[in-house]
Amino acid sequence: MFDEILGLPAHPLIIHAAVVLTPLLAVLAAVYALAPRTRAVLHWAVAALAVAVPVAVLAARQSGEALKDKRFSSVDGQLGRRIAEHEGFATPLLLAALALGVLSLALVYVSRAERFGRPVGTVVSALTVVAAVVAGYYVLRAGHSGATAVWGS
Repeated sequence: MFDEILGLPAHPLIIHAAVVLTPLLAVLAAVYALAPRTRAVLHWAVAALAVAVPVAVLAARQSGEALKDKRFSSVDGQLGRRIAEHEGFATPLLLAALALGVLSLALVYVSRAERFGRPVGTVVSALTVVAAVVAGYYVLRAGHSGATAVWGS
């Protein structure tokens, strides 16, 4: 399923969604958390990205595994090490994207519902900002290690 798109390897095509949408969610979620005045304008974008980002990262991870199994399963040496390093960021990025997605949705919900107090909103905001930083870090590391694996240093 994640092998090819129109005869081309799917991974280089799919990763662009994860590489673009994850930092976008990280920035918008952090702005949403830290600048309450922006919430009326950003809540739909944050909620939509909170759902789309984990799906995009999961698709990137699965397509990467399919690409490795199909074309790079017997690679060793420097390229093998680079691929292994890149692959090592897949699960942490997926977990960070899931955490950011869940926390972003929780933040939108908490900020729009009146029954939660200010302390709950503050805690969820802080956790969302932390998750945004972590997701940003892992998408940067995964992207850089993937580019290094393909294009060299």
